[in-house]
Amino acid sequence: MSNGVATNGTESQDQTHTPCQRYLSTRGEDGGHSFEYVVLKGLAADGGLYIPQEVPVVPESVWQSWKDLSYTDLAYNIISLYVSPSEIPAKDLKDIINRSYASFRTPEVTPLVHLQDSIHLLELFHGPTFAFKDVALQFLGNLFEYFLVRKNQGKEGRDRYHLTVVGATSGDTGSAAIYGLRGKKDVSVFMLHPKGRVSPIQELQMTTVLDANVHNLAITGNFDHCQDILKSLFADPEINATHKLGAVNSINWARILAQTVYYFYSYFSLARQSESFNIGDKVRFVVPSGNFGDILAGYFAFRMGLPVDKLVIATNENDSLDRFWKTGCYTKKPVSGPKAEGGLPEDGAKAHEDGVKETMSPAMDVLVSSNFERLLWYLAYEFASSAGMDDEWNKKQAGQEVSSWLKDLKVKDGFGPVYKDVLESARRNFESERVTDQETLDTIKSLYQEVGYVLDPHTAVGVEAARRSVKRAGADIPHISLSTAHPAKFSGAVNLALQDQPEFDFEAKVLPQEFVGLDQKEKRVQDVANDWTAVREVIREQVEEELKALDSA
Repeated sequence: MSNGVATNGTESQDQTHTPCQRYLSTRGEDGGHSFEYVVLKGLAADGGLYIPQEVPVVPESVWQSWKDLSYTDLAYNIISLYVSPSEIPAKDLKDIINRSYASFRTPEVTPLVHLQDSIHLLELFHGPTFAFKDVALQFLGNLFEYFLVRKNQGKEGRDRYHLTVVGATSGDTGSAAIYGLRGKKDVSVFMLHPKGRVSPIQELQMTTVLDANVHNLAITGNFDHCQDILKSLFADPEINATHKLGAVNSINWARILAQTVYYFYSYFSLARQSESFNIGDKVRFVVPSGNFGDILAGYFAFRMGLPVDKLVIATNENDSLDRFWKTGCYTKKPVSGPKAEGGLPEDGAKAHEDGVKETMSPAMDVLVSSNFERLLWYLAYEFASSAGMDDEWNKKQAGQEVSSWLKDLKVKDGFGPVYKDVLESARRNFESERVTDQETLDTIKSLYQEVGYVLDPHTAVGVEAARRSVKRAGADIPHISLSTAHPAKFSGAVNLALQDQPEFDFEAKVLPQEFVGLDQKEKRVQDVANDWTAVREVIREQVEEELKALDSA
């Protein structure tokens, strides 16, 4: 098999790639791409999101043979199905994966713990920034580095391909992306955050990283302004003519792919830990959901063959996903004034876009779930397939349907009700729950009283949804609820829920050693006006400084 990779990602790959290793856009106008192309590109040319042309269906005997693999070996077996060895040879892919998870604080990477009765908790916060996003962004950072090293082989100085990653964050994405890209050669990362509005711990995790290729920009304004600047930069022909811009947010396919692994891993962990659960039995996964990427990874695991009874979406009071599953209509339903107020500023509640309801679980405070579009494509594709036409027609119809729904969402702030068959298809694999702030605090408190475990507020939303799901499904169906962040990252909500508990001491019981003294470390951050052209100039200047330093090295 050839090791040559098509530079534009669109040349014929029939000899080197399976259909699972080629990618198309959810909007239907952009396809036939390689894995490298979609990872570096991020967003499709037609505005859609990339998905594999086919999802690999793994024979039962094969996926069951993975049950005793280490996390990294399991990751290789899953990820390699989506990446042609002509793009990343097996040895290199294994090395990328091993390096990605070497920084995690436990060899299990994502350990499963028994919480209560039939509910188990998948701890996804053992990476460098104590949030689930590390699982994907450590991998994505190493992919960027691998592709750039190859592109730059034999090139010197200004001839080298230099990637300029620009992102906007209201919290955890920023620190996880920075830790994934810090010190990487031929990559500059610029992370925009709303000045004074992210939580102190999240700001410190970003601004105390002093690597020369990391640039934190504090924007005067809110998260909406950061997002608007980002969109203007990616649409600007001037900066795109001189700089190769890249994205790390949750629309990048590599992030979804990396997260698919821990669904299989937690399933096998459950089989090892529970005498009553056998390989082949069904399980329910419960996922705190904002942008829909985390639970979408579970959907891909299900399509690959993992025995999933249901995927349970757990939303906070920003409940557009829950309303879709209840009504078939997806609407933004923005709020303002007193109705939008809530949450805790010390946990980052003031960092969000306009229109959201600020809550105790701020990472889920979104109006539009960006990854929902990928599921919509599969729902539309299944509906089109019932017409009895060929696969090319089905995919074209799915792309057109998704484009129509997303246009309505942009113009009318919503779409739907969708066809009855589409909604029934969505309900076949998913259920949804909405959890209020008071219920979130009550769950943190009750679980601490009952088993002594401290939940972060996002995880508490999931655990409350899991408790309700158990009542519907029965105690015989095990539930794996995903824990997306360490409780120390959201100290305000944890202290509020547990302040009256005897002998509860946040610093002694919750605070990791890595957070102690973080506020005493040297910081590097640049204040920038809420003006995209000002940000563009900062990017130009800082990248030029980096390149000059490399020239003289």
